[in-house]
Amino acid sequence: MKIAYLSTFYPFRGGIAQFNASLFQALKKENEMRAFNFKRQYPDLLFPGSSQYVTADDKVEKIENDRLLDTINPFTYFSTAKAIKEFGAEVCITKFWMPFFAPSLGTVLKSIRKTGTKNITILDNVIPHEKRIGDMQLIDYFLDKNDFFVAMSQNVKNDLLSIKPDAKFQVLTHPLYDHFGEKMEKVEARNQLNLPLNKKLLLFFGFIRDYKGLDLLIDAMTYLDEEYELIIAGEVYGSFDKYKKQIRDLNLDSRIHHFVRYISDDEVPALFSATDVCVLPYYSATQSGIVGISHHFDVPLVATNVGGLKEIIADTGIISEEVSPHSIALAIEESYKSKYDFQTAIQNFKKNLSWKNFGNKLLDFNAYKSE
Repeated sequence: MKIAYLSTFYPFRGGIAQFNASLFQALKKENEMRAFNFKRQYPDLLFPGSSQYVTADDKVEKIENDRLLDTINPFTYFSTAKAIKEFGAEVCITKFWMPFFAPSLGTVLKSIRKTGTKNITILDNVIPHEKRIGDMQLIDYFLDKNDFFVAMSQNVKNDLLSIKPDAKFQVLTHPLYDHFGEKMEKVEARNQLNLPLNKKLLLFFGFIRDYKGLDLLIDAMTYLDEEYELIIAGEVYGSFDKYKKQIRDLNLDSRIHHFVRYISDDEVPALFSATDVCVLPYYSATQSGIVGISHHFDVPLVATNVGGLKEIIADTGIISEEVSPHSIALAIEESYKSKYDFQTAIQNFKKNLSWKNFGNKLLDFNAYKSE
């Protein structure tokens, strides 16, 4: 099958580019694939991080791709569609995670659909965490240009059907991120990162954005005794100053370890191997790629009961039923005290989460249904 994959690839960095690279490689084994990438993904003015691009230190899959689509240049919408048509794509796969991409991706999909290409979109989010005026009109425009949808959680499916009740969809669980390498011995990892060997270490990992609730987790540390310490690892969108002040005001400086910057792939094994529990204290969520990384490194999770987190964590962690510091702290304590065998649960959960299985299900057109 000839498949065009229109989304973010190298030299862009981040979880979405990693997801696309892993799925592309899995599908390439049995299909003729071609990757169509952004020439410009975000204007610099709209990108809150330090850089959209990989650095020399990043370990990435350099998928060969055609960089054609500029999100703010409408002329490239049509030239990208022309290139996909010339490739002769029977199927086009893309990902959708925020309304900003609706005009560019939607226009391309509309054009290639006219020549018989089936459009499949993998939905990380439908309704954004941080809403803006005009979002729903953009989302409507984009969804209407697709034939099939893969929802990454039941919550995402529900959002999809609230806007497009006749959508053909299936719900698939996020595969494991398996490109980070092997798990390290805990002592070795902690020594490498200059972390204490005798503490209960928690990890907050990934881009730091308001909806991810780092402030809740910092407050939760005040309900935990001094045996508990926290690692904050990730690039902040905006300023970290408010969190610094919060940490200082709560006298938590000695119990919180900062790696507040972009985390390269080479650093991920040590961070996850050093920790006991990964915490997702989110105010809102649909699903999270962090869960896949935690599962890869056999790390149990604690998460708030928002969006699809409870669904994708299943039996591999503890859910805080309230989105509050005290409830999160109680869930963290339970994760340490529980006699439940999290490791066996994680191993069982991992068995069917390969990229090959995900790709096979994605291309099974008979599996898509309407409600």
